[in-house]
Amino acid sequence: MIVLFNKPFRVLSQFTTESDKATLADYIDIPAVYCAGRLDYDSEGLLVLTNDGVLQQRIANPKFGKEKSYWVQVEGTPDRTGLERLRTGVRLRDGMTRPAKVALIDPPDVWPRDPPIRERRNIPTRWLRMTICEGRNRQVRRMTAHIGHPTLRLIRYRVGGWRLGSLAVGACRVLNGAR
Repeated sequence: MIVLFNKPFRVLSQFTTESDKATLADYIDIPAVYCAGRLDYDSEGLLVLTNDGVLQQRIANPKFGKEKSYWVQVEGTPDRTGLERLRTGVRLRDGMTRPAKVALIDPPDVWPRDPPIRERRNIPTRWLRMTICEGRNRQVRRMTAHIGHPTLRLIRYRVGGWRLGSLAVGACRVLNGAR
């Protein structure tokens, strides 16, 4: 079984916690499914869950090269040089990243975030479409910060062949086949 979930902002990608933070258990009442990869607490969008351990590894483990695509709202507007650095890989504290596919895009048609991102009167924001095939901790955020454009909002809209589509925030869809 595969479950697609549109993770809201400020929800942990786990079912239990000892803190007062919201978890997947607040939204998903399906026994014995587990995350195939994670989204950090401050990120939103597509989370794939499954009850199949082999499939979970094929999705989450970077050695299988499963692409993950994001809409990324950054502070400022990256120039060609910054975008090219993302496309060739950047050196983070934990080593070089694999090359990312990245492009400037118009703002995607997404739900409002609560609370909204911080806006600075003199600093514009810009949206990127970014695809990676790794999944290091806060990788996309660290990559955009590395080129001088901190991530303000991060929404994953695709994992491999699965897409967020019209799935509402906090909702899930159960599928039966693998991709």
